[in-house]
Amino acid sequence: MLVDSHCHLNYLEEPRARIREARAAGVFLQLCIGVDEAHIGEVLALAESEPDVWATAGQHPEAAEHSPEWIEPLLSHPRVVAVGETGLDYFHDKDAGTRTLQRERFEYQLALAQKHDLPVVVHTRSAEADTLSLIRSFPGVRGVLHCFTESWSMASQALDLGFHISISGIVTFRNGENVRTVARKVPDDRLLVETDAPWLAPVPHRGKPNAPAFVRDTAACLAGLRGVDEDTLAAQTTRNFLTLFDRVGDPQNSSSNSR
Repeated sequence: MLVDSHCHLNYLEEPRARIREARAAGVFLQLCIGVDEAHIGEVLALAESEPDVWATAGQHPEAAEHSPEWIEPLLSHPRVVAVGETGLDYFHDKDAGTRTLQRERFEYQLALAQKHDLPVVVHTRSAEADTLSLIRSFPGVRGVLHCFTESWSMASQALDLGFHISISGIVTFRNGENVRTVARKVPDDRLLVETDAPWLAPVPHRGKPNAPAFVRDTAACLAGLRGVDEDTLAAQTTRNFLTLFDRVGDPQNSSSNSR
């Protein structure tokens, strides 16, 4: 049984059909990621009505122009298990002022994770030094660098800080050798697997909208790279997910899914 540790169900056509397909494929948990205030209601509605869907509340770096103060009241929601998606993305944004604002928003959300003892879901692209510097400013905060595409040096430093590394369908891409290098090296107890649906569909689904059921293809590739069978990889990544996102295993939260 697999977990899709990062997906955006609310951006999929017919998300409830995609959830049913994932169940049929043996994907028994899906973490639906909040990225802005405008769409968080959709994320929460899915988590409230589907027993195998959980949610996060956070603001993506691409939404840095907006205030993130809406996030904190949602962190007590019984289906919200993490802060994020937050972080830094310098790949598309070259403006120094906007990058400064991204850092301020990221710092704010790291502080929320620390205050509420929640994991943080981190997006990082072309911003290795600043991402690591800000994480170091909040010792003890745990989390995951999702859809990891950066260097092994960054991954290694994040692991030293207690973070997990999540691998997406990019690991199956022809030009994904840097991701495969990292995927081979991440310790067994720090590895997660995700789709980032509806984007980045793995081989053999390239060209289609990604969906949680396709996490099985990414997991199969990971298992081959790491020299283990698929059941072992599924068990490891599921255990890691439940350890990091420990609210998922809280019976009080599980029983609240009746709204």
